[in-house]
Amino acid sequence: MTAKTVTRFAPSPTGYLHLGHAWSALFAEQQSRLAGGTFLLRIEDIDPTRCKPEFTAAIIEDLTWLGLRWDGVVRHQSRHMTDYAAALDTLRRKGVLYPCFCTRREIAEEAAAAGYAPHLIGDDDVGVTYPGTCRHLTVAERAEKEQRNQGQMNWRLDVAAALRLAGELTWQDVAAGVRVARPQDFGDVVLARKDVPTSYHLSVTVDDALQDVTLVTRGTDLFRATDIHRLLQALLDLPVPQYHHHTLLTDATGRRYAKRDQSVTLRALRESGKTPEALRQELPSIP
Repeated sequence: MTAKTVTRFAPSPTGYLHLGHAWSALFAEQQSRLAGGTFLLRIEDIDPTRCKPEFTAAIIEDLTWLGLRWDGVVRHQSRHMTDYAAALDTLRRKGVLYPCFCTRREIAEEAAAAGYAPHLIGDDDVGVTYPGTCRHLTVAERAEKEQRNQGQMNWRLDVAAALRLAGELTWQDVAAGVRVARPQDFGDVVLARKDVPTSYHLSVTVDDALQDVTLVTRGTDLFRATDIHRLLQALLDLPVPQYHHHTLLTDATGRRYAKRDQSVTLRALRESGKTPEALRQELPSIP
């Protein structure tokens, strides 16, 4: 028996939805409906400093106006931190996590001195691959730094150790075919921060498994991030969905839409008198 197709749209409530979000949400919904499956809505609100309740409410309002209908209860990541903590505990027991006490400035300076290439995913918001400084600390050094920092630290994935456990990994994209995962290209990514007890990589991987998502649809800007998610799936013994990374919607100049583009938010278009039917007709056809 063929498994039911389950897709999801998972925005972060850090601003109002724009045209690119609308197209991505419609894409995910269509992929599920064509297969007679399930379309889920998830609010990725793990960062309390950037995510706002008013934006969460606006997401629900905008998607309802657009005519999307999701199945089941909306999952809010901020209400499920115990799920991510349990995943972190599993990774600790496997010996693939280590505490990191480096500041963003220290990471940038050391990476520059060592000649590290720019990071493809932007870990630590410094644009470079983490050089692995804290991976080499002794037990005593870690204890001393933890005491000095009053227990405030990030937790990083020891990718080399993780790959020794997992071996070679692949994943499949509907458009690009079978891909060999290369999580080592991104260095030891952060899985939990001192101010946020999880990360995008960890929470999205855990949630897709808990919600039985079988087809992950998202933009091509997250294509390579799947390498990291595939490694986490192997370490946590989670099912591996298929992926479909769609092209990013851009404006007339070729620039991708962003939340700073207030003129193309769904809220602004609604207030200007745009109807959802007209908006759907103006968006590019979904392949």
